[in-house]
Amino acid sequence: MSVTNNAVRTFFQGAVLASVLWVTGVAALPPEHEVRRLMLATEAAVSEQKWGEAGEYLNRLQALEADKPADYLYYRGRVMFEAGHYNEARSALEQYIAASGAEARHYNAALQLITELEKAQRATSNGIDASASGEPVAVIEPAGDESLQSLRRLYLTNSDASALTIHINSLLELNGWRQSRGAVLDGSPPDIQYKVAAGNGEIRIQQSAAPRSAGPRQVSTEALPVYGVNPVVHWDCEPATQTCWIYDPRDGSRLIQLGHDREKTRDAARTLGRLIKTLQNPG
Repeated sequence: MSVTNNAVRTFFQGAVLASVLWVTGVAALPPEHEVRRLMLATEAAVSEQKWGEAGEYLNRLQALEADKPADYLYYRGRVMFEAGHYNEARSALEQYIAASGAEARHYNAALQLITELEKAQRATSNGIDASASGEPVAVIEPAGDESLQSLRRLYLTNSDASALTIHINSLLELNGWRQSRGAVLDGSPPDIQYKVAAGNGEIRIQQSAAPRSAGPRQVSTEALPVYGVNPVVHWDCEPATQTCWIYDPRDGSRLIQLGHDREKTRDAARTLGRLIKTLQNPG
């Protein structure tokens, strides 16, 4: 499997297309049927190695507020790998294995793909040009440290704020908080998950939480005005509760509750800080 410039350019085109499709109301099916339709389309695109199409379908799936099958994580990892986004690919594949177990349909393929990721990382850390031996070239950078130029190119947008917003939402989705520490049911959403939107001098942070009893998820939104706010956003993790927190830069209170992935929490906090700074200096 090789990474091409076309794959990188086309992978996240779905992020733009998805927003257009939702605004124009193309998706008329109930969410559970739309999930099934998009999963079938993703599987077909992957089998034909049409990575751009697969990326579009996955981004539209990500935007749906509905339970997704565990295979969604496998295909996300597979397409991320083809696009050269190795950190995100490994995280999705590891979540797939943890959620589905050894009896999963793509269990062996996921394990093999993680091994390919390790080979690429090892080759890079040893200063070896992996492309000379036919191996994928891995340029591993912490997601929160990527340049704004690379993020704009990654998400096919000319806006720094838009690129950072898409990026932090991807990190938040992959590290949702769960009360149970046991096995994750296939496709079950986190107990607490977040989505960020930016504009008009503020960041809006939407929290969706599972109800304590039967009923719909509880959704709330908090506005974070950016002017006069320190763009250095603090975070930490509590091993005892397997919970990580991003703190409000205004007063140091808890703002976002995440799962226990330290790397993704760190990257999300850094990206939030960069988004604050970008909105403070829109020129």
